[in-house]
Amino acid sequence: MTSRKIALVCRRNLRHSRSLQILLIIAFWLVGDLLVRRLGLPVPGGVVGMFILIALFASRSFSPLNVRLGAEWFLAEMLLFFIPAVPAILNHHEFLGWLGLKVLVVILVGTAVVMIVTALVVDVCFRWNSRHKPLEVKQT
Repeated sequence: MTSRKIALVCRRNLRHSRSLQILLIIAFWLVGDLLVRRLGLPVPGGVVGMFILIALFASRSFSPLNVRLGAEWFLAEMLLFFIPAVPAILNHHEFLGWLGLKVLVVILVGTAVVMIVTALVVDVCFRWNSRHKPLEVKQT
């Protein structure tokens, strides 16, 4: 079996395996975390790992299909990653008063700002992509 066939089989297995994609996403996070620790960067390792992945997407050396199922799983189960926050709030009764209301307002405003900025970035990228996409000629 040639190396090209092996790569094709590996790529096919990766694109159809959610667990392998989840492990790949975790690997990018670990590489980003390792870089942050080694270089002393003031950003989370997950952010650096995400930028590495985006750079690979932009260079077309890595396809988003290789992590699509894993990313969809992470997004679908995201609530599970926030469940540990509930007992922490119950242990700190000061969050049930004015302080908690202030924190809630900050969270809601922060979430709204993130959603608005994300929508604007997607809109700008979509417009840029549609302007720079070659025109398709329909054959009759």
